[in-house]
Amino acid sequence: MTKPQDTEGRPENTGEATRDLASRIASAKREREAEDKRASADNSREMTGLARGMRIGTEFIAAIVVGTLIGYLIDLGLGSSPWGMLIMLLVGFAAGIRNVTRVVMQMNAASSVPPESVSGPAGQTKMTNDDA
Repeated sequence: MTKPQDTEGRPENTGEATRDLASRIASAKREREAEDKRASADNSREMTGLARGMRIGTEFIAAIVVGTLIGYLIDLGLGSSPWGMLIMLLVGFAAGIRNVTRVVMQMNAASSVPPESVSGPAGQTKMTNDDA
């Protein structure tokens, strides 16, 4: 005599079970990819304090280095020893200040603070230009 097999919870056909499993895996992968896309979009909008500081510092130093390098090349070409480099160093410094202010203004605009969170001493809400 043969024993009847226990078929509780098992589909009759193993091909059907494989298709069901494959569809559940594909569905889970799609959900995971959608979550990853949402998370990366949220993270790209918000920069950490360290990332902001590094970007500002890099903008400033890069402008000074580029200005100094251009001045050095001008000195090599014209033979005006330190003057081209000194003048372009100052121009690079000014460009660095301009870049830093531009980047900070962009970062501030990107992370605007809601008006109800602006408070003065003892939790009193400050009056904005719109309130006057």
